[in-house]
Amino acid sequence: MSTKKDKFTNQDKNFMKLALNLANARRGLTGDNPSVGCVIVKNDKIISIGQTGYNGRPHAEHNAISNCLDNLKDSKMYVTLEPCNHYGKTPPCTKNIIKNKIGEVYYAIDDIDLKVKGKSYSILKKNNIKVKRGLLKKDAINLYRSYSINRKKKLPYVIGKIALSNNNLIYSQFSKRITDQISDKLTHYLRFKSDAILISSKTLNIDNPKLNCRLNGYNKFSPKRIILDSNLKIDLKSYIVKSTIKGNTIIFYNSNNSIKMKTLKKKGATLIKSNKDKNKNLDLKKILKKLYSIGIRNLLVEGGDELTKNFLKKRLFNEFYMFKSPKNLPKKNKYLDFTSFSILNDKYSRLKTNSKLANDKLIIYKD
Repeated sequence: MSTKKDKFTNQDKNFMKLALNLANARRGLTGDNPSVGCVIVKNDKIISIGQTGYNGRPHAEHNAISNCLDNLKDSKMYVTLEPCNHYGKTPPCTKNIIKNKIGEVYYAIDDIDLKVKGKSYSILKKNNIKVKRGLLKKDAINLYRSYSINRKKKLPYVIGKIALSNNNLIYSQFSKRITDQISDKLTHYLRFKSDAILISSKTLNIDNPKLNCRLNGYNKFSPKRIILDSNLKIDLKSYIVKSTIKGNTIIFYNSNNSIKMKTLKKKGATLIKSNKDKNKNLDLKKILKKLYSIGIRNLLVEGGDELTKNFLKKRLFNEFYMFKSPKNLPKKNKYLDFTSFSILNDKYSRLKTNSKLANDKLIIYKD
């Protein structure tokens, strides 16, 4: 926590804002480790910056120090999270800071990891380094909300997403596209920031989606595909099955269809048998725990009405994105309504600031 002695100038705040932006840019791409941003300043000028590496290593402080061509003695380091102080797969960042004779360290919040929490402050102070903490603390708490949920609850951070027409349809036989291209790009950005994307086999069989990231240059960041398919009704001719390779598709099921199981495993899919809850649906809480145990930290759910409703009722979303189109879709032949407004508004807080995206409207909810 910040003390009365820890007074921050506008310049301090600007340097930390840059560090927070660096961390935010890499958020969702650093595996089990939090995304950290680091800015090093000397004589009031930025001499280096760093971010946590993809998949979590090297750490931001290490990268900022390694990137610097100047003498770091008596410089100031602004870092979004308390530097690590223990040996893991890499040496402690505190050791690197001390070795390079950095004079001052400003960080936003303590790490919640008990191996680190509060200890770096003492280590740095003992080595005659001036330390201030609490700079832009509220911004950092918001940035590390997903990291906090991961570590405290041992669950992925879950974002729900749905697109619907002005007359609240999520599917119409006569229109494949509901929202505009700007909304689609934001959806792909959410996929880019997620470790995995989850849908039901019902949605898969209706839409035959690709579930990949189609932003230019970011295809390699496409998330793993998670399919909930209790009775193994998945269409074997679907794009997801045809594009399955080892490690990119996980199917949760509760069935004894050995022929289909054998076919899917041969394709490379990972099959995980899962118990049902009291409503005879696959147990979502247990599935989330399992996903966390295999390394999924950020999960995007692009479900239909039924799956979305089940997540909402159990309050399993941490955020929910609703893309609302201004156009009405025809209610003829095959169509699907979105019916969960009351649950959403009852269990979640609608953010006061909503976005206008070209033609569509984005409404964001948080738990």
